[in-house]
Amino acid sequence: MARGIGLITLVVDDYDEAIAWYTNVLGFSVESDTKQSETKRWVVVSPERGGAKLLLAQAEGPQQQQAIGNQTGGRVALFLYTDDFSNDHAKMLRAGVKFPEEPRHEAYGSVAVFEDLYGNKWDLLQLK
Repeated sequence: MARGIGLITLVVDDYDEAIAWYTNVLGFSVESDTKQSETKRWVVVSPERGGAKLLLAQAEGPQQQQAIGNQTGGRVALFLYTDDFSNDHAKMLRAGVKFPEEPRHEAYGSVAVFEDLYGNKWDLLQLK
């Protein structure tokens, strides 16, 4: 049986705020937005190139609230692959995305750490 990671849960502060950021800033598409209860929705966004999708889960309670923006203890949580690093980096800068360091050109490709709207760290990555 073939296996693959289909969804990764990302705890967010607000569904609509997160949807707007991921679609308007990163260019993701909304694949699903289904109301499950008065406070819970099933929201899935995905990048145009495919791969794992994000399940945006609005925090419930203080423990989940504390995880927003720091779901991996300050490490890079997610990797956004691109085939046009320079163009995507420039577009993201224009959109106000925070890059805490300058892009690096490593043996494996070009990479720049960026933060999403909550402070989760990502790598923008173009492999060689």
